[in-house]
Amino acid sequence: MIEVRGNKLLSESDYLKYAKLNDLSIYNDLTLPAIKERFEKHPYLDNVDVEYAGNGLVKVFVTEKIIMAVIINNGEPYFITEKFQILPMLNDTKFVDLPVISNANVQNNFIALSYHEADDIVEAFKIIEAAKLSSIELSKKLSEIDLRNGSEIILSFSGIKPPVIFGKGDEAKKMVYLEIMMKGMLNGNNLVDNSDYIDLRFANEIFLGKAEETGLSE
Repeated sequence: MIEVRGNKLLSESDYLKYAKLNDLSIYNDLTLPAIKERFEKHPYLDNVDVEYAGNGLVKVFVTEKIIMAVIINNGEPYFITEKFQILPMLNDTKFVDLPVISNANVQNNFIALSYHEADDIVEAFKIIEAAKLSSIELSKKLSEIDLRNGSEIILSFSGIKPPVIFGKGDEAKKMVYLEIMMKGMLNGNNLVDNSDYIDLRFANEIFLGKAEETGLSE
């Protein structure tokens, strides 16, 4: 038997199937290094340790790559890791609370396992980290980071009706403002719901307005 430990993105059976170890009856002389090598080829895995536990049981301890977001490239979704590596989105992958990065200023199509550390993607990562540091709730509500091909960044949050014109820079401070605003919404402040957008580009202020006042071109 082979047991997989530490997996979150895929089930044990999915990892075993990828490694072609889901039917051990056809293998007679598998070694621990051979099992380790098969698992290490999986694009989701950062590290693999294998040990023999006795009585025919092999335990495989996997460390999965840390996924920062789903990123869209020419209409196709991919994962992007904390190290800016592009991963394919395999069937039956389990993931929750991942924001989507759209309209990155990338000239070419993504190739799986390649790296893309473009300036605007770095900015998106800073926004994701700032949301996590501000509050878990705010981080979970962050649903999309629209990089607008290098123009002013616009964010979307679940539970917040209007889009947020985030601009660039001061990520931590702006997230603190958003968290304060969310607390105001919980206390019955409905100014946000009656607005067409939220603008964070002004120093030390949150501006609520109508679409025709943004000055942004589509």
